[in-house]
Amino acid sequence: MLLFFALGLLVHFVFFASIFDIYFTSPLVHGMTPQFTPLPPPARRLVLFVADGLRADALYELDENGNSRAPFIRNIIMHEGSWGISHTRVPTESRPGHVALIAGFYEDVSAVAKGWKENPVEFDSLFNESKYTWSWGSPDILPMFAKGASGDHVYTYSYDSKRQDFGAHDATKLDTWVFDNVKDFFHHARNNQSLLSKINEEKIVFFLHLLGIDTNGHAHRPSSRDYKDNIKKVDDGVKEIVSMFNHFYGNDGKTTFIFTSDHGMTDWGSHGAGHPSETLTPLVTWGAGIKYPQRVSAQQFDDAFLKEWRLENWKRLDVNQADIAPLMTSLIGVPFPLNSVGILPVDYLNNTDLFKAESIFTNAVQILEQFKVKMTQKKEATLPFLFTPFKFQVIQDLVASLLTYPLSHFVGYLLVFTLGTEVLVLSFFYRYMLTIGLTAFAAWPFLTQLWTRAKVTSLSWTFFSLLLAVFPLMPVVGRKPDISLVMGAGLLVLLLSLYVVTSLTKRKDSFTKEELLVHLLQVLSTVLSMYVVYSTQSSLLRKQGLPLRNQIISWATLASSLIVPLLSSPALFQRLFSILLSLMSTYLLLSTGYEALFPLVLSCLMFVWINIEQETLQQSGVSCKQKLTSIQFSYNTDITQFRQLCLDDIRRAFFLVFFLVTAFFGTGNIASINSFDLASVYCFLTVFSPFMMGSLMMWKILIPFVLVMCAFEAVQFTTQLSSKSLFLIVLVISDIMALHFFFLVKDYGSWLDIGTSISHYVIVMSMTIFLVFLNGLAQLLTTRKLRLCGKPKSHLM
Repeated sequence: MLLFFALGLLVHFVFFASIFDIYFTSPLVHGMTPQFTPLPPPARRLVLFVADGLRADALYELDENGNSRAPFIRNIIMHEGSWGISHTRVPTESRPGHVALIAGFYEDVSAVAKGWKENPVEFDSLFNESKYTWSWGSPDILPMFAKGASGDHVYTYSYDSKRQDFGAHDATKLDTWVFDNVKDFFHHARNNQSLLSKINEEKIVFFLHLLGIDTNGHAHRPSSRDYKDNIKKVDDGVKEIVSMFNHFYGNDGKTTFIFTSDHGMTDWGSHGAGHPSETLTPLVTWGAGIKYPQRVSAQQFDDAFLKEWRLENWKRLDVNQADIAPLMTSLIGVPFPLNSVGILPVDYLNNTDLFKAESIFTNAVQILEQFKVKMTQKKEATLPFLFTPFKFQVIQDLVASLLTYPLSHFVGYLLVFTLGTEVLVLSFFYRYMLTIGLTAFAAWPFLTQLWTRAKVTSLSWTFFSLLLAVFPLMPVVGRKPDISLVMGAGLLVLLLSLYVVTSLTKRKDSFTKEELLVHLLQVLSTVLSMYVVYSTQSSLLRKQGLPLRNQIISWATLASSLIVPLLSSPALFQRLFSILLSLMSTYLLLSTGYEALFPLVLSCLMFVWINIEQETLQQSGVSCKQKLTSIQFSYNTDITQFRQLCLDDIRRAFFLVFFLVTAFFGTGNIASINSFDLASVYCFLTVFSPFMMGSLMMWKILIPFVLVMCAFEAVQFTTQLSSKSLFLIVLVISDIMALHFFFLVKDYGSWLDIGTSISHYVIVMSMTIFLVFLNGLAQLLTTRKLRLCGKPKSHLM
């Protein structure tokens, strides 16, 4: 049995890893021949402004007084250059966006394992192909284009990463730093002959990365005055830099200017997914080689932006984000980046038809070179008889015979099981399917004899099932922060704690002084968490940053959340309640709105589940009913008490899988980056740290899982259900779901479509493996016991 279980885990590890081997290995190839247009380019130098996190509508729209937030840029659109919308792809993050802009391809999927910072595979870029590139901005962006560049010709100037503070008083200083350092650079060049000769060369690039708008968007939302004022600051800075360039180079007409953004931002201050507010970014170009504004009488687009922005009479030229890279290379006459898949937008070029034809031909040859190298590599690594065009797999019907059951029972069980499995599969795409499932759960006691045997327990089950069913209908967390709901959740925890402690102290020999001290400590931790949440919110609104005192309390609460429960009584109810109190203190610190109520409601349903399983156990006649108050978690379980599987165990396993999926998608979609809000971690830190912030948000996701698994540990104890038997049932359910998602995996479409389909498959395939580790953590939390001191027990009378 143990060998079979281990072999099953090994097979699932192999299947789990196979998806990453297939989809998360780099698609980039090397060995192509550089391609460039043989004709003289229109520009000697190019200046690239990237306003990180700038939405297209935020730049182009007029304010309530009919004035532009960026008057200089708008004047360019109307009198000097060409404009349009740059359509980004998901993930709408800073690194993928800059790679698309500067290297011309959409982010190598293997880079996600590097946190979008380090280059997992070296790639070619506009900077690498230039003669010299000077760049100023964030330390998170600039190094990835300098690392791997051939030779020593890409120069970076970055501020300290600690400046990227979401709680800072004025994030516009990040942009001011860039503008000031560029001006100082040119001032210094006048007195440095070596530097002066370099910046007077041709085929050179100046890159200004402006992070202030993105930082203000995260901290204050795009609708805030801070975000809008930052746009005005950037517009003023761009105006000064353009004037300085023209003056420095004597208005020689050989400078091209590109102004764009890497990604947009949602109304609630996040980015990463595919909402139009994230994928629509501005593109404004002017200078050498760029067409002047084109007046038109009518334009055909599927949106109403032109009228909203009052730009319907100026021709709008939309591009895909990767198309900007070949546009910039053709303007200064350097080879197209070798890995670029962008298509040259010739409508932006102000040049002869011959130049446009040569440029687009070179662009096509450069893309064809990648195909040839990829095909050669594939042939060399594949057996000849296997190198054939892909043909679609036929799924044959699965025929099963269960002769031991009557046909009517078999059909009934099959229909219920199939319907339940399909609800689980659909819940990955439509969260409201969880509401339908929980509503069905609420009706379950009334379809059995439970209603007649235990009315109070049945009504409680129905009430909390319906209450939990509300959460999947709510908007994804983070979009509308509401600290009052977090405070309300904390208050409910305190009231529940008061009720429980009062009830337990009335029972003789049920509560020691040591255990009472532990519960009081947890109540104090909850109060402190509420204080920290409120205090941090107030401090950030006043732009005073994160108080050090709050930060210390938050980290201390997090560190103690898995230790304090081990000091409580091993009695089933008391230990589970202690785990809830500890985890809720941490969850409150990581909450921004209604999601703070989710683990509390989920835990209430879990407590009722434990009670209702006691009723079903007695109903089935498996064993005599035990009192929950007399059951204690024990680390050394007698395996002789385990019983054989029955049909009710399939339901219990299905309940477990359903509750775990509810924990996944109850308040958001963890398969989407857009479900996360950085404001969730502001009680712990505000300085940008992707791995630390990601770890904190991952722990927030895991807390509901731990609560579910601890509750199921109690169900296992009370029903004498073996963990190995449980995993066999869960294995069957998860494999059937995985089969669905296996055929839904996509290798075409947007990055979001591909990534989501893979993440769904990985989540289901890893469910069994995940349960093993969660079960171990749940056993640790429920069965282990620590003592504050070695004194004998002293019970409260």
